[in-house]
Amino acid sequence: MTGMQRFTDQVAVVTGAATGIGAATARRLAAEGAAVVLGDVDTERGERTAAALRAEGARATFVRADVADAADWQRVLDAAHVHGPVRVLVSNAYTVDLAPAGEMTQASWERQVAVNLTGGFLGFRAVQPDLSEHGGAVVYTSSVHARMGLPGRPAYAATKGAVLSLCSQLAVEYGPSIRVNAVLPGPILTGAWDGIGEEDRARSVAETAAARFGTPDEVAAAIAFLASAEAGYITGTSLVVDGGWSVLKSSS
Repeated sequence: MTGMQRFTDQVAVVTGAATGIGAATARRLAAEGAAVVLGDVDTERGERTAAALRAEGARATFVRADVADAADWQRVLDAAHVHGPVRVLVSNAYTVDLAPAGEMTQASWERQVAVNLTGGFLGFRAVQPDLSEHGGAVVYTSSVHARMGLPGRPAYAATKGAVLSLCSQLAVEYGPSIRVNAVLPGPILTGAWDGIGEEDRARSVAETAAARFGTPDEVAAAIAFLASAEAGYITGTSLVVDGGWSVLKSSS
């Protein structure tokens, strides 16, 4: 995958790591030398992903963790400390419930806020002592929907926008020891597209300047860059990974 070893002897925590962008990021960081703790609520697929990494020689541990539960974060931290202090946090876990605001239940709204926003806060709070002492990086997975509204995503868009504000705030509060950045993925071909028909898929592809879907590995590459020393002078900002989707939308 890569000959680079930018994370040798570092410990990384990746949430939402059972599948998709999170799994691809865990693979990328492990391939570059990190010991990786994978957190997710999907135990079966999370264990499978971690086992596949170990089969390739990586140091990988799965922890069943709900990012909105502070107690689960302690278990993640305990698993990480087997290898050493946490140097990288990739806050990627999310949930989405598609419904217009007038039809969305309060329970749905609050769950999306809990996972997408509070989970990112709790994760940072858990690893902050390690990062402050040893230096390191946090990368949040936001979304292009944070900057461009589409019908049926009020809670998702609001929480992903709030993640960008959190990113900026944490970068100011905890620099220079901790760098905090975000990626904004666009149409990335993950399991979220499994129930989407070919016509809708083709329409989404046509709305990108790249004329194709992105892959989880491409987002993982962007995350790895932001987490690495190569991005040492980059903090409090975001990187759009959408194949030109938002540019094309803005110009249309």
